[in-house]
Amino acid sequence: MSFVSHSVEETQALAHKIAQRAQAGDVILLVGDLGAGKTHFTQGFAAALGVSDVPTSPTFNLVCEYTDGRLPLYHFDLYRLEDADELEDIDYYGITEGDGVSLVEWGDKFEEAAPDDCLVLDFKVEEDGTRTIHAHPRGERGIELSEGIF
Repeated sequence: MSFVSHSVEETQALAHKIAQRAQAGDVILLVGDLGAGKTHFTQGFAAALGVSDVPTSPTFNLVCEYTDGRLPLYHFDLYRLEDADELEDIDYYGITEGDGVSLVEWGDKFEEAAPDDCLVLDFKVEEDGTRTIHAHPRGERGIELSEGIF
């Protein structure tokens, strides 16, 4: 299942559709190279939840929290972490199993930390500059978040 995005706006529109289905406890792993569109997706997702701030790449803040939308949004960036044990230091498991929705950039870095029930979105930049976003739903919620969109 995949979606081809020709612009930031199309990536954000995809995020908006998925955000409309979001529920507390949902986890979406965002995978792909630098500049592939993960943060633009997060911005569209946050806007759809009614978050007033515009998320930026949280590389220097391992997790950013936005609580003024329909659901709390937790935006993780695991790029700088070296070991899965460091996830405990940022309460990764407590947050991802909590009251909001978690978007996790570099979500494939620690396979053992990936929930069994989530949506994995793999962003690829094509030679013509378009982005192809491949959806890999895991479990019931992953399927519900992606069904009919991809």
